Amino acid sequence: QVQLVESGGGLVQAGGSLRLSCVASGRTFSYYNMGWFRRAPGKNREFVTALDRSGSTYYADSVKGRFTISRDNAKNTVYLQMDSLKPEDTTVYYCAAITGIYSRTPVTPWGQGTQVTVSS
Repeated sequence: QVQLVESGGGLVQAGGSLRLSCVASGRTFSYYNMGWFRRAPGKNREFVTALDRSGSTYYADSVKGRFTISRDNAKNTVYLQMDSLKPEDTTVYYCAAITGIYSRTPVTPWGQGTQVTVSS
């Protein structure tokens, strides 16, 4: 089964940028649809963005125009470029292989995630 490791989080001021990475194990990464999710303390995990194996993308309204998902199949990696960050983006971010960009059901175990903190 594919295992995923997120990295790239950190502390940034409002208006700043971060790029998260998610590296997958296994040799079939290119076949997976991939998504990013986030979960604030005491809240349910929420969808952020998805990218399918054909290159189609979907974004939550809260991040549209600010975040960009991309992938490098040669590196088994999916990225989340986050620009114009806001304090409300502060939380732990997770990646997962998903059923599709609209169904978005995770099919891989959750990793430890990577913490993003945006100061005002």
